Amino acid sequence: MKNRAIKISQYGTSEVLELVNAPAVGEPQAHQVKVRHQFVGLNFIDIYQRTGLYPLPLPAQLGMEASGIVETVGMNVRHLKAGDRVAYTTATPGCYADVRLVDAKTVCRLPDSIDLTTGAAMMLKGLTVQYLFKRSLMNFVPGDFVLFHAAAGGVGLIACQWAKFLGLRLIGTAGSDDKCALAIHHGAEFAINYQKDHVVARVKDITGGVGVKAVFDSVGKDTWDLSLDCLRPLGLLVSYGNASGAVPPFAPGVLGAKGSLYVTRQTLFSHIADFDTCQQMADDLFSVVAQNVVKIPIHQTYDLEHIRQAHEDLEGRKTTGCSIITL
Repeated sequence: MKNRAIKISQYGTSEVLELVNAPAVGEPQAHQVKVRHQFVGLNFIDIYQRTGLYPLPLPAQLGMEASGIVETVGMNVRHLKAGDRVAYTTATPGCYADVRLVDAKTVCRLPDSIDLTTGAAMMLKGLTVQYLFKRSLMNFVPGDFVLFHAAAGGVGLIACQWAKFLGLRLIGTAGSDDKCALAIHHGAEFAINYQKDHVVARVKDITGGVGVKAVFDSVGKDTWDLSLDCLRPLGLLVSYGNASGAVPPFAPGVLGAKGSLYVTRQTLFSHIADFDTCQQMADDLFSVVAQNVVKIPIHQTYDLEHIRQAHEDLEGRKTTGCSIITL
């Protein structure tokens, strides 16, 4: 059977993405499963890796989340069997392929109520929202104000819905009126067009001059200072991405001067490093999706052969919600 893959041999623009016929992957080791992919999720971390912002040993195969069917399992794998419908995200890229071997600890069997397209789009993004809201340093309670940058993106639209379910008053930011309307439609209580409005002033106006309890920031360099300025005293800035570039070094004393603030830099893969935690987080995600509390917004679909266009659209801020690659 075919085993196409997308590989890079150097860092750069979308032009470095190459479609190749990969060799057979062999059989899984004791802790692995072999998955034949049906759909692959597209994420900004794919671009970070392609450009070298997050360096990989080259040549490299990209892709961080996917869904498909288990073909074979390693001898120590107990929670999966051949024929299972699964979805997963992994710290080791390689999902841009028809078939791969993957560590079983982050591979989860999909409930019958969740299809494979949804599975491919939600694992990295949905589990990210799960840890942001459920495993951060703050204990959120209904009525808390939070600020969420890139609220019309794949992670953002999931966050808007989940925040509303939890009773959080989410203020989203986005780069157009249409994207702001999309965030509101998905559950944000307020949305700020950062191309037109002063974000800090609007946040202070919305919160009665107090500021928000937490800011969730995947943008990085361009939003760092304003994110700090949107926080209330003792507030938390959760940095979890660098879409605009890496945040430059800063003096910790600034945090004290701005209200004894907390700052943390998070990555999903620290949270799902063991099977039990990953499965618990996935069960929480599956529950809200199965109840239609959170609907996974798949707004763009590309064939594997069009992976360059997919990257260009995502990088150019032309997408909303989630994007998937069909195999």
